[in-house]
Amino acid sequence: MPTVLAILAEGFEEIEATAPIDLLRRAGVEVTVAGLGDGIHVTGRSGLTMHADTPLNAVLARKFDCLFLPGGPGVVHLRADPRVRELVLRYHAAGRWLAAICAAPTVLHDAGLLAGRRYTAHFSVANELPAILAGERVVEDGSLLTSRGAGTAIDFGLLLVAKLVSPAKAQEVAQSVCA
Repeated sequence: MPTVLAILAEGFEEIEATAPIDLLRRAGVEVTVAGLGDGIHVTGRSGLTMHADTPLNAVLARKFDCLFLPGGPGVVHLRADPRVRELVLRYHAAGRWLAAICAAPTVLHDAGLLAGRRYTAHFSVANELPAILAGERVVEDGSLLTSRGAGTAIDFGLLLVAKLVSPAKAQEVAQSVCA
């Protein structure tokens, strides 16, 4: 069974986190939701508080098939945390999947991983990401998967299912949710 580590920081975009996590779990993927802080309750940009499975520190040594970074205003916390940068670099070096949506591709940029790559992100960070493919809903470039924002979260979640499980499973899950 494929495994995903999703990191939630205070101010995360709820749709961008919950839609992919839900779709991945429907496909049988083991998703571990880790709170960036010391606790397991993380409040998103719209005031919804999610109950993470664990604090990030408790799973830093575990290996997952994919690292998933939701966007939203909380990305500022992801960018400022050296543990997140180290995880991004470790997953990249190991050829594991890196998935980032909305403003979260800036975390990949900060780690030096976007140069010469195809990616998309939210228009609000376009000034930091000069090669952004702003018209694309989701972009795949090797093991790097990016998406534009909350409105593309289901497309993104289905892309993750297709890559981690199979295109057939992604189609099955899409049909089950009327996507």
